[in-house]
Amino acid sequence: MAFEIDIGFVCQTGRKEPNEDFCAAMLPPPGQADMGSIVAIADGVSAGGLGREAAQTTVTSLVRDYHGTPETWDTTVALDRIIGAQNTWLAGVNRRRQPAMGLTTLTALVLRGQSYTLAHVGDSRCYLLRDGQTLLLTHDHVVHHPDLQHQLLRAVGLEDHLVVDYVQGDLQVGDIFVMLTDGVHGVLPERQLAACAGLPDAPAQQASERLVAAALAAGSGDNLTAMVVRVRGLLDPNLQDASRMAESLPVPPRLKVGDNLDGLTVTAPVADNGINLLYQVRDPATQALYALKTLHPARAHDQDERAMLAHEAWLSRRMQSSRAADHLVFIHQQLPTRRPRSAFYLLYDWHGGETLQQMLERQQKFGPAQAVAMVMQALRVLGRLHRQGVVHRDIKPANLHQGDDGVLRVLDLGVALSGREPPSMRRLHAGTPSFVNPEQWGLQGKADAGEPELPDAGSDLFALGVTLYQLLTGKLPYGEVLPYQVGRYYRDPTPPSRHNPEVPIWLDHVVLKAVARDRALRFETAEEFLLALERGASRPLTVPPASALLHRDPTMRWKLLAGVSLVFNLLLVVWVLVVGVG
Repeated sequence: MAFEIDIGFVCQTGRKEPNEDFCAAMLPPPGQADMGSIVAIADGVSAGGLGREAAQTTVTSLVRDYHGTPETWDTTVALDRIIGAQNTWLAGVNRRRQPAMGLTTLTALVLRGQSYTLAHVGDSRCYLLRDGQTLLLTHDHVVHHPDLQHQLLRAVGLEDHLVVDYVQGDLQVGDIFVMLTDGVHGVLPERQLAACAGLPDAPAQQASERLVAAALAAGSGDNLTAMVVRVRGLLDPNLQDASRMAESLPVPPRLKVGDNLDGLTVTAPVADNGINLLYQVRDPATQALYALKTLHPARAHDQDERAMLAHEAWLSRRMQSSRAADHLVFIHQQLPTRRPRSAFYLLYDWHGGETLQQMLERQQKFGPAQAVAMVMQALRVLGRLHRQGVVHRDIKPANLHQGDDGVLRVLDLGVALSGREPPSMRRLHAGTPSFVNPEQWGLQGKADAGEPELPDAGSDLFALGVTLYQLLTGKLPYGEVLPYQVGRYYRDPTPPSRHNPEVPIWLDHVVLKAVARDRALRFETAEEFLLALERGASRPLTVPPASALLHRDPTMRWKLLAGVSLVFNLLLVVWVLVVGVG
């Protein structure tokens, strides 16, 4: 369902001049739908004479600057930075003009993905109307005394350091948010607020007008502002929603065959890498199988690992709307059992078949045509991922699954880069060592090691080239690299045809180009790699040039110097002996 909200507002002077209330709303600019929409109201304090200016600048700066903050920031962080900057400026103005000339309350609401975030200071209010219930989300920061009930304890511009209240929660279709200044909520009881704004089919603008009219009829002597926001449709969960779920739900304990989790029965443990656990589960009602992925219980309190799994959930859902979805595994947002989640885990479709690694382990032989066909499918999905800025980072036979339906699927987006991943994940040296390109080890095809580079699309293509080499030969082009070792790239790979005579020469050239030590000799895009395989023998590639000796072995210069030194010393010894005998 598309994200759809209805916003209505009224801001009137009422019986008090001038009008020091202010309100505004901002929908997301094109391309920033994930940032959500923001609405805000403020009630300026009139004692200093610049209450309206304080309210207007505070609300305007907030709604205009919010969408300029990085999308990777949590909503509370973005709001706090902007409100803090405005408070610092306004407090500085007030210090120079005593008594304080400009103070204001502020209540701001951001609707983002499937959640809301509320920022509040002062005595303006926000109510949530849901399922016939009226919930006050804010707390009035005023002196609790009948004669001083309008004396603010907190306001924007009052002090150098401002403490803002934040409230976050889930959104539901049909939710109604009612934001009011004290000129309205000060004279209307909650039941009348709900009666004016809670009609299910009434437009938000009409509800706002009804609230202000009711407050005037009740004798309000203050400025009157009412904003009503109706939620009519929701987007899919965004990264912030996934992260919030990861933080709020517990990690399930280690499960055994027969255990039940949210109506799903465990039928088999599948994998345990010390960080994640993977189970096969079944829905008893439909007998459908699923793959359940969660954190190892020992990692339950690791916030970085939780954030990485949340990023995988968000990225998998995001990719479902792309053309790559046919070659990825479908992730379920809602459980097939229709139950709420009691724990933090991901639920994927289960596909029959095998990974290419499982085929290799049972000694299955891949003919050149079969290996090329599989790699061509993988290249098509990688090209689609790369065009959307996603780098898989762990392409290998174990993450390529050949389904019973004949479709090759790319598994495990757990360490993929999207530009929205946690910083700790970006710094992680991920991937399987034997499939990692030289640049990630700090080896740029030169004799001297440099700084390791971050993986990019070329890293996936190199790893897929290594995969193709292994399918054709059963061997790795640069040998096996254990987890505690650094990749060794001291020689050019042996052409696949020397290990498997069935490999044609044109395919030799393609594979050697894909796994070349020098990045400049490799394929730059998945489309270029795919085109070389499609053309085959009709337009063969030229054989990649052999690497220079010094490039193949970074220690060769020192070996040569040692050899020259040894020869020189031997000649010196011979000369000394000859001279001594003479």
